[in-house]
Amino acid sequence: MNDRSQSDDTLLEAPLPSEKTPPDHVGVLIAALLMALGGWLGLYYLVTTSLPRVGPRWIFFVLLHIAVTGTVLPFVRYLNVRFTPVERELPPGGVIVRQSVWIGLFVITCAWLQIPRVLSWPIAFFLALIFIVIEIFLRSRELSHDNRP
Repeated sequence: MNDRSQSDDTLLEAPLPSEKTPPDHVGVLIAALLMALGGWLGLYYLVTTSLPRVGPRWIFFVLLHIAVTGTVLPFVRYLNVRFTPVERELPPGGVIVRQSVWIGLFVITCAWLQIPRVLSWPIAFFLALIFIVIEIFLRSRELSHDNRP
């Protein structure tokens, strides 16, 4: 009976493949924190200290993209970890960053379209659909290359 309890303890101590965080994910999360802090603080400084001319407007979109990408990156990673099947390995950090960049690009495109007041729900829907379809094509191509012998 003592041998059985020892084998149970070793099974409990061994981490499951889905529970182990890849090292590139740790780096991505640190970068996300820095991006979110830098982006939002930069946006605050820009909005409170400058007039909305051409130069600050471009800087606004760059900082908004950095801030949104850094903010959504941990959520995108969580969704990838949550919905990746157990028998498949987690997507690399580059995929998570790319998916977060798509979300940031969607947000700044919507903000850009809101300036002349042309953004509507159908336009936002189809814009999001375009980004989702592009990501599905890219991800399916990556997975097919990973499965080749």
